[in-house]
Amino acid sequence: MKTFADQVTQFNRNLKYSGKLPDNFQVLNPYLDNPETMMVMEKFYQKYYNDSNQRKFLVGINPSRHGAGVTGVPFTDTKRLDSVCGIKMESAHTHEISSVFIYDMIQSYGGAEVFYKDIYINSPFPLAIVRKSKGNWINANYYDDKELFRDVKDFMIDSLKKHISLNLDTSEVFILGKKNAEFISKLNQEADLFDKLTVLEHPRYIQQYKSKEKDLYIDKYILALKNI
Repeated sequence: MKTFADQVTQFNRNLKYSGKLPDNFQVLNPYLDNPETMMVMEKFYQKYYNDSNQRKFLVGINPSRHGAGVTGVPFTDTKRLDSVCGIKMESAHTHEISSVFIYDMIQSYGGAEVFYKDIYINSPFPLAIVRKSKGNWINANYYDDKELFRDVKDFMIDSLKKHISLNLDTSEVFILGKKNAEFISKLNQEADLFDKLTVLEHPRYIQQYKSKEKDLYIDKYILALKNI
């Protein structure tokens, strides 16, 4: 029987987006762009997910270029991958603001081994999206553009179904970001994926605008995820 780790690795190995995109948008696939990404991603899942346990699902938006867009591990930049998870990446060095909050929360939860035994993190669109702005490519969210959302919607539903098939608890899903939750609610109405949607503030929002209240938000996450 394949472990949770084997199935996630297989999902990521086969991950590609070949659908339409509006002008000025691109999808970045770290697994194709950097061979080391596949290696560190596999090490991470073999370390924390080498079992067949059921887990709760914590859902982001889509990976950033500096987090999972490099490491292949959601909300994990190379700093946290090394300092917390003990997995060093030689070909890239990234700092990602959301990763700081997530790993502070993980520490309060009980540490990475305890957290990842209970929780699986991924995104409905599991690849990084960038858009061209003033000649530069910048991070984009799948919901930033109506046409973009229409183009990627079916792919997102299919991805969520594949995540669920890993053995995720669908009685309650934990969604990061209020706007993200609005769109996942639409997907849920169409595809009937989850029984209950619980919304948590996005780590980037907390770090940028609510950093003085960070401990309160960490407590909110833990109370929700542990169903206290």
